[in-house]
Amino acid sequence: MAHVELSLTEAFVPAPAASTHESDSFSRWVGTVSAAAEPCLVVDVHTIVSAVSRSCCELLGLGSPADAVGRPLLSNGLRLLDFTAARAELSEQEAEKIPPLLAISSQRLARGLLRVATSTGGDTDATMDAIATPLLAADGSVAGSLTFLSEV
Repeated sequence: MAHVELSLTEAFVPAPAASTHESDSFSRWVGTVSAAAEPCLVVDVHTIVSAVSRSCCELLGLGSPADAVGRPLLSNGLRLLDFTAARAELSEQEAEKIPPLLAISSQRLARGLLRVATSTGGDTDATMDAIATPLLAADGSVAGSLTFLSEV
């Protein structure tokens, strides 16, 4: 006959960190993304690029990470296009619905395709899959978003 034992103990609750700045996920992801090999970026709640990987800069045509960080995502040289044959640039209202920004405003996971102009004045563009998640501050409020990109 089988024998089953059950033991209940108190839940482990870690001690709070010495500084709330060190304990929020936003701050930890900024450091991680800056050194990441994968195309990814962190945008703060004001849509300012806080961290971006070198491969993401190359994929989106943002220049170097040092040039992109500290600037608004949508005025950082990023040219978002619609999926029509005319390849028109997205309006400001449509651009606010891209995954990195939608994750902040909706406070939920956001995923979608982006069409990005890869050269100025040329007819080349890239389609990429973007998945973004909101990042929380120590107090539980949304502090920004983390986005991973993959060319399709």
